[in-house]
This record gives sequence, structure tokens and C-alpha cells, in this order.
Amino acid sequence: MQNKKNKLVEIIEFTDPVCTWCWGSEPALRKLETRYGNQIKISFIMGGLVKDITAFYDHFNNIGGDPERSNSNIARHWVEASERHGMPVKSEGFRLFSKEHPSTYPQNIAYKAALMQDEVLANKFLRRIREASAAEAKQTNTTEVLVELASEIGLDASRFLNDFTSEGAQIAFEQDLATTAKYGAHGFPSFLIRYGEKEMMVRGYQRYEGFKAIISHLSEGAIREQLFMVNEGAILSFIATFGSVAPVEIQTAFDLSDQELESILISLDEKDQITRREAGNGYFIGPKVSVMACDSRTGVCQA
Repeated sequence: MQNKKNKLVEIIEFTDPVCTWCWGSEPALRKLETRYGNQIKISFIMGGLVKDITAFYDHFNNIGGDPERSNSNIARHWVEASERHGMPVKSEGFRLFSKEHPSTYPQNIAYKAALMQDEVLANKFLRRIREASAAEAKQTNTTEVLVELASEIGLDASRFLNDFTSEGAQIAFEQDLATTAKYGAHGFPSFLIRYGEKEMMVRGYQRYEGFKAIISHLSEGAIREQLFMVNEGAILSFIATFGSVAPVEIQTAFDLSDQELESILISLDEKDQITRREAGNGYFIGPKVSVMACDSRTGVCQA
């Protein structure tokens, strides 16, 4: 019998890279990673939200049919969702679908292609697709944009392109679709939480407290939050670990009030330790790093 101390809690998200409530789940997932560390493993199964927008219809949000009308309604829906979950969304210039690119399946297949290269980078890539789709209004179902994003986060662009267009990535995605159907995960996000032989399925957007309760229940208290510090150093480490974070992600991970969050960000700004990048109705924070660059006018290269 396996010792409980050697077990991990697996949190498997059934998702699509452009699902707005999956985007809104990022703060809770990052809090889980911060509070539980290597006691948990978060992974993703691609569920394929929209096979073809022209044959899709969401009656509640009036999304589907004509791609351009759908884009307008999706943008409005995402902004409304952003007001609840707090993650940045850009509606200006939003154009997720077109007649030539009517599906979110390319983003799903792209993640599976990245996974063939490196799991850590694949998960960073998934996050980058979410950012680009939601907060930068990029049309992420085009090959050109996907290759650009893959290269940005350190994937080998040539290998990614080969894997993305391979039969292997398509088959891997089809296997994910079969697993999604097996568990009846028709809405995204849905989460399968597993500890040893025990597992529990929860559907829809979940807050951190819900995950915490399920982890405690499944592990019978064996998996617990780790001790953590709430100070500028810990927050700077959090930013450096993830590279690009929305303010709500810091606030959620460290249980900060609006005033506490703003005070810490102002202090880190004044010390020139962070950067801010505007994104739609919000912004992202990153660690301040030296930029190695060469000026073509002067021929001078410096950090």
C-alpha cells in the first residue's frame, strides 16, 4: 500500500484555450500552486469548445452562426465575465473567428503539439494563448500567431510547426475529446480532482476555497497548505515564477485587500523591480529584467 505522504493530488482541468471562465480560473490555479507546491499537479485536457462557429450556437449569449457578429457578442460577454473574475480582457479589435478560421480546435491541437516537446513549456504556451486571445485580441487560431506565441515562450518553433501539422497532435487531441466525453465534461472549465484511487468531478468555475475543501476531503487531511510568507520578497518571487501575472492573481494568492495590493505594487515600482504591461481593461505585471539588445544605428550592444 502506497504511503499517503508520497501521493500527489492531481487537478485535471477540462478546458479550451479561449474559454473565458477558464481564463478566469487562472487566479485560483496559481493560488493552488503557491499554497500547495509540489503536493499537487495541475494538468489539462483539451475539450474543443468550438468546432465550427457557423454551426455553433450559444442561445444565452447569442453567439454562433455569423463569425463577425459572434466576435462582437463574444467580446461583450468576455468583458462582462472580466468584471466578475478580474482577469484582463481586450474588446477593441477583437476578432477571434473568421470565415477562414471558424474553429478553436487549432488552439487545442497546438497545445497537444507543444506537449510533444515539453510539458512545462506547453503549459506556459497554454497560458500565453489565453493571454493573447483574451487580453490582446489576437486571432490565435491562425498558424502564424500560434508559431509566434510558441517561439515567445521558448518552444522550438520549427519542431512545433512540424508537430502542429502532424497526425500525432491531431490524434492526441482526439484522445482528449474522447476523455472529455467519457467524463461528461460538456462545459468548461470542469475539473477532475484525484488522490490515489479516489476522484471527484466538479463542473464550472470554481473558487480556491472549493478546491481546498475537496483536497482535504479526498486526502483525509494528508495534503495541506504549506506555510507561506506575505511580504514583498514573496510576491516578487511569485511574479518571477510565473513571468506575467494580473493583479488579481497576486491578490488572490496572498489574500490581499485592494489597498494592500496597491501599496505593495507601488513599492515594487518605486524600487524598479517590476514592469507593467497594459492589456485591454487591465494590465499584467512582470519582473524587471535586463534586456540584451543591439542598436542598428550605433552598432552598440548592451544590457
